[in-house]
Amino acid sequence: MKSSRIPRFYQLSPEERLKHVAEFAELTPEEVELLKKHGGLDLSVASRMIENVIGTFGLPLGIATNFLINGKDYLIPMVIEEPSVVAAASNAARMMREGGGIFSISTAPVMIGQVQVVGIKDIEGAKFDVLKVKDEILKIANEKDPVLVGLGGGAKDLEVRVINSPEGPMLIVHLLVDVRDAMGANAVNTMAEAVAPYISQITGGKVYLRIISNLADKRLVRAKAIVPKDAIGGEEVAKGIVYAWAFAAADPYRAATHNKGIMNGVDAVVIATGNDWRAVEAGAHAYAARNGRYEPLSKWELDERGDLVGTLEMPLALGIVGGATKTNPLARLCLKILGVKTASELAEVVGAVGLAQNLAALRALAAEGIQKGHMSLHAKNIAVMAGAVGDEVDKVAELMVKDGVIRLDKAIEILQKLRGSA
Repeated sequence: MKSSRIPRFYQLSPEERLKHVAEFAELTPEEVELLKKHGGLDLSVASRMIENVIGTFGLPLGIATNFLINGKDYLIPMVIEEPSVVAAASNAARMMREGGGIFSISTAPVMIGQVQVVGIKDIEGAKFDVLKVKDEILKIANEKDPVLVGLGGGAKDLEVRVINSPEGPMLIVHLLVDVRDAMGANAVNTMAEAVAPYISQITGGKVYLRIISNLADKRLVRAKAIVPKDAIGGEEVAKGIVYAWAFAAADPYRAATHNKGIMNGVDAVVIATGNDWRAVEAGAHAYAARNGRYEPLSKWELDERGDLVGTLEMPLALGIVGGATKTNPLARLCLKILGVKTASELAEVVGAVGLAQNLAALRALAAEGIQKGHMSLHAKNIAVMAGAVGDEVDKVAELMVKDGVIRLDKAIEILQKLRGSA
């Protein structure tokens, strides 16, 4: 049976780690070679993805281990430049396994297309008139994407809102579209543009914007884990994590950093799979402020045994078809490593990773402090900046950590001494 529990994975060489991942995900020799290439993205492909291409930009691709989500083992590909994130996620997932792993659920992949109508005299009457012809509007929308409709998706419902803006009242029509396994922007934007002329005719108003909303609050993921107190360092650490969450719940300055810790995990997987991390970020932070003040996306509390219970709720608009998920060969490969079959499964995995990353950060804050592990890994970056190469990197980093001084001048000093004694 495949297991993501790989002890001492971090101590293996990159080649040995790749061998484990290749066996887990049943990668072909060609796919293994792709992972060995720097970037894995040819200029010819890159130049079709965006404009004015002059090259590609590399970021580290790591694998988080130990993840048990809904009873299934996953190896998690993460693209990120920040040290300690992948290690922290793996460590938190190991602790969460002791409570049965992480459980995650998601709602239907429904996205919102917004049609803005202005210049209406009887705006409440216009709202009624639009709702009255809802079926016709949905029909017009679905005629634009018969393939999506054939897969069980398409425009499913309509909402109509009246808002007061600095430029006066506006009628905002929400087209609710089940986008199936896509992120959905192209399909939703096309449908919104298609229905706009009819909505303008019905209301007598002028339509301006017809575009998707990145506040995907119809497309939510929820994750939950019970973590035995002994797995995270005891009762005091568990209490400290709850106090850390309570701080975020009461203070938006802390909540911003609390949620950034969640997004460390979320974004890393979103980028690895070729999805739109800017849209995910925008939706997450808008959702965090939906009650009129900025709040944490997760919650931590203690159960009757004193064990830690963590939950997370956030919008996640992800796809496994279309866009860079298909264009970028490494994104396709990361999806294969994950082994997800639907966009909803991908969202559930990403939500679980966000909760694990949050646990890791809060535990570090409640126990030894955030800098200890983070700076130990950051020391290697400083060593490279100082000019260390090969085995020198680990030696310089180790000596900086031992002295408790992790700065560029210290790294240069240590490196000079090492080379002088060689």
